Amino acid sequence: MKTLITGGTRGIGAATALRLARDGHDLVLGYARDDRAAEEARLAVEDAGGHCTVVRTDLTDPAGVDRLFAAAGPVTGVVNNAGATLHIGKLAETPPDVIAATVDLNLTSALLVARAAVRAMGTSYGGSGGVLVNVSSGAATLGSANEYVQYAASKAGVDTLTVGLAQEVAGDGIRVVGVAPGIVRTSIHADAGEPGRIDRVGPLVPLGRAGEPGEVADAIAWLMSDEASYVTGTTLRVAGGR
Repeated sequence: MKTLITGGTRGIGAATALRLARDGHDLVLGYARDDRAAEEARLAVEDAGGHCTVVRTDLTDPAGVDRLFAAAGPVTGVVNNAGATLHIGKLAETPPDVIAATVDLNLTSALLVARAAVRAMGTSYGGSGGVLVNVSSGAATLGSANEYVQYAASKAGVDTLTVGLAQEVAGDGIRVVGVAPGIVRTSIHADAGEPGRIDRVGPLVPLGRAGEPGEVADAIAWLMSDEASYVTGTTLRVAGGR
């Protein structure tokens, strides 16, 4: 098995790469700019027993998506994970270019990756079938008022992508599923300008804490496994009850 993970060298992506390596997958990890994290992720996957290739590319550019899939070659799984909130604040106070960049990264690039995944795995395109996992967010249904409405809206689009594409490619040997993490202990919050957000929001979750990347990775691994062979067109919430 070979699986491509976008945003695969940090946070949930890196944890998923490690989990899948332990399950016998070889990995291709796409990333945007952090070369050090990419090398650390590659070494960790190889220590876990998997072969690993890292590819630096810009997924907001269709040519960048094409380069990633060309470097990967034949795959049987794709984890559509790359994303970021980019900003924290009320929508009315969010610059238009930040809104556009948020939608471009979290929704448009997810659509482009999903398109490429179908062309890589679909039996009508010469592939052998496989699984596409779209990483959404609990924000898609909560709305994230006063924090990042534009991010929540883009992730709601990802949920719709999962529903529609699953029906479209069921006959092509592809299952399309999603996971919707809640507040998870990654650098996404610090990257957006609030490093203390995990400590602020985590205790408000019904389970009383933030999630760990490995807990989301476990859900992704199950969705990609034969144990989930009758699961498609749905998004599994991994959000501590929120």
